[in-house]
Amino acid sequence: QVQLVESGGGLVQPGGSLRLSCAASGFTFSRSTMSWLRQAPGKGFEWVSSISNTLGSTNYADSVKGRFTISRDNAKNTLYLQMDSLKPEDTAVYYCTKGSERGQGTQVTVSS
Repeated sequence: QVQLVESGGGLVQPGGSLRLSCAASGFTFSRSTMSWLRQAPGKGFEWVSSISNTLGSTNYADSVKGRFTISRDNAKNTLYLQMDSLKPEDTAVYYCTKGSERGQGTQVTVSS
């Protein structure tokens, strides 16, 4: 079955950086479009970014464009999200997703 395991979250000061990883298994990763979603405290899910399977085309929410970079390593079945210039409003649980499947999430807290 599909397994998605996120890691790399933590506490960071505003302006700092974090790199999230998502280890994928149970499906053909290289053929799958992958995405990151997030859920801030008391709010619904927000789409953050997606990357296509073969060409690796990327898309970003306006709220993170220019600050976040999504990437993938198909040889390692791993999805990444490089987050730079972090803001307090980026505080959320971040989820790696394949279609309707998602992992357990990793907490990102941006605070001084």
